[in-house]
Amino acid sequence: MTDAAGRLAALADEALGAPLPLRIRAWDHSEAGPPGTPTLVVRRRRALRRMLWKPGELGLARAWVAGDLDIEGDLYQALDVLAGLLWERGSGPRESRLTAALRAVRDPAVRSAARGLIALAGPGLPPPPPREEARVPGRGPLHTLRRDKAAISHHYDVGNDFYERVLGPSMVYSCAYWDRPGGTLEEAQHAKLDLVCRKLALRPGQRLLDVGCGWGSMVLHAVREYGVTAVGITLSEEQAAYARKRIAEAGLTDRIEIRVQDYRKVADGPFDAISSIGMAEHVGAVRYAEYAAILHGLLAPGGRLLNHQIARRPEADEEAYRVDAFIDRYVFPDGELAPLGRTVSQLEQAGFEVRDVEAIREHYALTLRAWVAGLERHWTEAVRFTSPGRARVWRLYMAACALSFERNRIGVNQVLAVRTPADGTSGLPLRSRDWRE
Repeated sequence: MTDAAGRLAALADEALGAPLPLRIRAWDHSEAGPPGTPTLVVRRRRALRRMLWKPGELGLARAWVAGDLDIEGDLYQALDVLAGLLWERGSGPRESRLTAALRAVRDPAVRSAARGLIALAGPGLPPPPPREEARVPGRGPLHTLRRDKAAISHHYDVGNDFYERVLGPSMVYSCAYWDRPGGTLEEAQHAKLDLVCRKLALRPGQRLLDVGCGWGSMVLHAVREYGVTAVGITLSEEQAAYARKRIAEAGLTDRIEIRVQDYRKVADGPFDAISSIGMAEHVGAVRYAEYAAILHGLLAPGGRLLNHQIARRPEADEEAYRVDAFIDRYVFPDGELAPLGRTVSQLEQAGFEVRDVEAIREHYALTLRAWVAGLERHWTEAVRFTSPGRARVWRLYMAACALSFERNRIGVNQVLAVRTPADGTSGLPLRSRDWRE
């Protein structure tokens, strides 16, 4: 078989109704498509079988993770020109244009292209999914204690050495706060941690709970700079071990406790302040009211919550909403994004007074690009510490998410809420945006 790339380009044109906006290089070394654009490399024919059997993002993701597909050239540019295929909807309510086209191509009665694509794909079933695909226990209810721990372990227990190469010395895995695009990631992460502390109005002698404490960066900053004592909780054994080591090296074991504990099991309140930074995305819609009520109950009257959380845009049909298959299977199993309005409403229903919302969407795009750059600089080490497939997962998801924040498909917000006491004294200054009091 010769000129596989030319045949793929022609089939894509027929199936999509327009030329594929990328150059194609196929397994037979043939090339086709517009010059001067990033190149979609189809290394193996089984990539086509994966996509035909699982039309849409999941088949594409499996081919990418397995190394059957690759991009040569600017990954961001390639993802940008493919955005219409991956995110624009086809005829189905939750179906992308790519999924719709592949479903049609599979049906010989609908598309004459079917025979050609099936012939190119070769005989047989696709191979099993790559081993990097998540395996969460059972098919029962979402967000049980056991299932959440397994989901967190899939994402975070992939090796602290790997995360050091991606995140840099700060070891902060959430949106940084940039003064300028040309600043450093370390400066921006320090600024974010300090902003959270100032919004919480931390003072010496107070007690802080950090929900989803990661590798301990927030509690370390709060104790060092603001004189509090702190409890950090995580479901990741590897994160907890790393955080405890950092705290011991800093000589702060008497002021910081790190626990492997679910937020639903914390019973030693009250706390003067609670930070939840990049954790609430794991809570899930069925548990969010419970999450908000638990945090409200753990705060002392007058205590503040800083909830830093990614948000999606509202859907016309909220009941039909599903997270992207690639993210669910390879990145954040069972992760869910809610619109900002729903988050604010549920915090208020739990008894909080929401006092400030700051949208920092552009900051996350800058952060993700910095993480991608870190991964690419340390690619050989990252692969050695995890696997080629895992490194490919992280590169694709972080680059795609950077574009999603830049294009306003998703956002991220810091919501400051208070457990306002009965007398109505919130404790916030009249001009709280200064965040100096």
